[in-house]
Amino acid sequence: MRKPSFALILAVAFALAPLSNAQSAQSAHAAQSAQSKRPMTFEDMMQMKRLGETAVSPDGRWLAYSVTTVNLAQNTKTPELWLQAIAGGEPFKLSVGQPGDADPQFAPDGKRILFLSSRESGQQVWIADFDPATGAASNARKLTAISTEADNAKWSPDGRSIVFTSAVYPDCPAITIVDFATGNKCNADRDAALAASPVKAMIFTHLMYRHWDHYTGDKRSHLFLVSAETGAMRDLNPGDTHDVPPFSLEGSDCGCAFAPDGKELAFTEKLVDDEAISTNSDIFTLDLTDPKAKPVKVSTSPGGDSDPAYSPDGKWLAWRSQARAGYESDRFRLVLYDREKQTIRDLLPKFGNWVDEFAWGQGSREIYFTSESKGEVDIYVTDLFAVSVEIANQNATYSDLRPLPELLLHSSYPGSQGLLATMMKVDRPAEVVFASGQRLCAPKGEPGFDADCESTPPELTHLNDALLAQLDLPKMESFWFTAKDGTKLEGFLIRPPGFDAAKKYPVKFLIHGGPQGNWGDDWSYRWNAELFAANGYVVVMINMRGSTGYGQAIVEGVSGDWGGKPFTDLMEGLDYAEQHYPFIDKNRECALGASFGGYMANWVLGHTNRFKCIVSHDGMFNPESAYGTTEELWFNEWEFRGKPWDYYGKPDSENPYRKWAPMLSAKNFKTPTLVIHGQLDYRLDVSEGFQLFTTLQRLGVPSKMLYFPNEGHWVLKPQDAQLWYKTVNDWVDQWTGKTASSQ
Repeated sequence: MRKPSFALILAVAFALAPLSNAQSAQSAHAAQSAQSKRPMTFEDMMQMKRLGETAVSPDGRWLAYSVTTVNLAQNTKTPELWLQAIAGGEPFKLSVGQPGDADPQFAPDGKRILFLSSRESGQQVWIADFDPATGAASNARKLTAISTEADNAKWSPDGRSIVFTSAVYPDCPAITIVDFATGNKCNADRDAALAASPVKAMIFTHLMYRHWDHYTGDKRSHLFLVSAETGAMRDLNPGDTHDVPPFSLEGSDCGCAFAPDGKELAFTEKLVDDEAISTNSDIFTLDLTDPKAKPVKVSTSPGGDSDPAYSPDGKWLAWRSQARAGYESDRFRLVLYDREKQTIRDLLPKFGNWVDEFAWGQGSREIYFTSESKGEVDIYVTDLFAVSVEIANQNATYSDLRPLPELLLHSSYPGSQGLLATMMKVDRPAEVVFASGQRLCAPKGEPGFDADCESTPPELTHLNDALLAQLDLPKMESFWFTAKDGTKLEGFLIRPPGFDAAKKYPVKFLIHGGPQGNWGDDWSYRWNAELFAANGYVVVMINMRGSTGYGQAIVEGVSGDWGGKPFTDLMEGLDYAEQHYPFIDKNRECALGASFGGYMANWVLGHTNRFKCIVSHDGMFNPESAYGTTEELWFNEWEFRGKPWDYYGKPDSENPYRKWAPMLSAKNFKTPTLVIHGQLDYRLDVSEGFQLFTTLQRLGVPSKMLYFPNEGHWVLKPQDAQLWYKTVNDWVDQWTGKTASSQ
């Protein structure tokens, strides 16, 4: 149970905000009887509107956001831009927007809005005039016309310029303010020649020649500065052969920030000789007033540094930092750089979990940040000088923090401040919520809490209320168990819709990836726990050793021990669930996992016969061959304690690449197994799936392989996802006897 925290809880900035018609409709939907609700289908999930990027106007009046709609029949996902008054009111589409537009951002003066659009000549930065009084936009115009397209745009503090990223050929002439045409033509000609050439061969001279789902080629991402008035631009990293910013799974962003006076830009770059073996990225600053200025490195950690952000008063530069080189799951700290003294300090030296994202408060004294904690991602606030850490929001998964300015124009909230954030739960897709001033809640009987308080913050957006009101989405339950070595670990359980305690239900046992990841109270369109439960299953999930949100010691409990304690944690957690939930039919269980979960599914296959079936998606089968076909070598070298040849001549028991190899237990394979893999998965090459399937077939083990020639590590295309869910659910139904037993 999380310890209560009472100090420094933010004032309720919007508790008195008038109910919009959408909120009234929400209340009406909530009154619908539970008996009329139905289990969710895949088609329901595809109908849900998906919240994307958000932005708040400088005066705090407006929220701009993108919403992606899926058309299953056309196999498409299309974003559109919306506006909504923060004080209440119905949302409406940005008047100058078109389908496909994304990533809105208000200018500092609030009278313009930028967005990315592909309506002409590829994706470019567009600007429109904006009326803060009415929310009307007009006079949309294309700002950039760079042949290599534009992404990740951000306003300068004075609104006179915009920084954006574009992938260019570093050996082409640099694009400068005085000579745009030469560099742009060089890039355009190179792209055209590559597209027209009948020869598609590539020559590699270094590692990281492919990454996740694409071959890197000769282009590199650079930062560009463009005038918002004239469109004149210049390359801020001319000739640089490294990506700025480095690739990140955490979403699209320039990895950069303007100083409040607009004279300096901080950015992230991985300036190493071999990106495949290093996690070391650094923070650099660049003097924008001098076209000849060179970047200055200000970070000092040998690990990864990223996400720089200046304090509003300009005194501090903060970023996330890791201490150890080569370890992508080292603790993400929050550090402060004193720009005058040029010193760095860890703001939260005693905080045990990761800092996932952060945002400065308006007064430069507070920082809001999110952190995974026991299956949730909570919002915290810390005082810059007292170094105290308090929980501002919990009981959900939060992200995309948007501190609000002083709302001087709203008489209802004179001088107040607040915080918007994106919130999701396992039974609710992402919405924008008023995240400030929430009261802490706990189950009844917990001292120091109001058991009747409202634990869910009020929502600003209501993208899927009408559909969700029709669906029976059971709540997720948490349980704790003690591993044999005394470590306390957490598991989660979701009962099937229409649950009957007198019945026995089959189990889908989900194993998370990472391995430094977790299960928790969040929504997913790829591995949706509610959808897994919807056709009559109990879903059980265990946060074993390696899981995030329980302190760094638990995170590091998997490295070098892949098939050890993580495996026994999973089995002991499932044992506990079987013993304490009498409606579980322990004779009808199927284990399912992807990525590290796929590896663990393969390990389970060779080390227990307790499951009726297994689903292995993108799982490592042969660690030695996986080392030679992956791209981020630092991961394998850290997790398996070196390179494969470091162990040649040693017994398998001393060689992690063989000690933890599922393939070496093939003689024990008996459980029917569905293998899934994508051709474009370069983290775990498709050959790992082929090896597993070949082995199962030659052993005569009932098996099937679902192969996607156009998907990578994740199955993202709507119709591919539809086939994925159908194939997985049919496989589990077939081997658990679920259909026969339910008749």
